[in-house]
Amino acid sequence: MKVFEYAVLRAAPRVERGEYVNIGLVFYCQAADLLTVRVAADPSRLRALDADVDVDGIVAAAQALERTCAGEGPAGATSLGQRFRWLTAPRSTVLHTGPVHSGLTDDPAAEVERLMDALVR
Repeated sequence: MKVFEYAVLRAAPRVERGEYVNIGLVFYCQAADLLTVRVAADPSRLRALDADVDVDGIVAAAQALERTCAGEGPAGATSLGQRFRWLTAPRSTVLHTGPVHSGLTDDPAAEVERLMDALVR
């Protein structure tokens, strides 16, 4: 069994209202040397909270997190654990992560898919 940590990636189209939609996941498993950001933003769910939401802007911000996860830019000089901590640090923006949770798995890649199905899709 391998320990993993994850946080749900959330979009808050109108930050002042405190409402959000789960649009992805940040997943880290040190034992498997795996850090991934997965995104599945549903425009209709986002528009349910704000008809004028900038869906393209939210997706672009999520893609920037994917690039950081992959080690592009200054993140390339950091460890996977450091990147996970940076990606899951509290923010007061349209795109942020929920609390970090942990668990055990024999198959980290399958766990990512299970969590995406249960929490995002």
